[in-house]
Amino acid sequence: MFNHIMVGSNDIERSRRFYDQVLGVLGAPAATPHRARSGHMRMFYRHDGGSFGIAEPINGEPATVANGGTIAFRCHSPQQVHAFHDAALAQGGVSIEEPPGLRSDALGAYYLAYVRDPDGNKLCAVHRPKVQP
Repeated sequence: MFNHIMVGSNDIERSRRFYDQVLGVLGAPAATPHRARSGHMRMFYRHDGGSFGIAEPINGEPATVANGGTIAFRCHSPQQVHAFHDAALAQGGVSIEEPPGLRSDALGAYYLAYVRDPDGNKLCAVHRPKVQP
């Protein structure tokens, strides 16, 4: 359904360091830099059929976060959720909501961790455990 997701950054190098570590936990290689025709820098992470980008806003305005928006990254285990969370904190991210752990509701069971990146974007690491019949 999606080709890519991109978030703005007010400090592209800080964001690159953050995402190189956090997305590296998921197996993504380091960012590929790209200069837009406007001259603004962007960084792209390509992994497992998806692309995630960070960019200096082309309109020259400060980058802001989406109120109510969340970007969720699929993890293969609860341990990978914790590693994502720990890498985010080590790179200046902030843990938000509940501590990493198992949650369940009418939609099923999820192993989750929520963080904000250094620009305030809300990220989620999510593992959906297989339910035994």
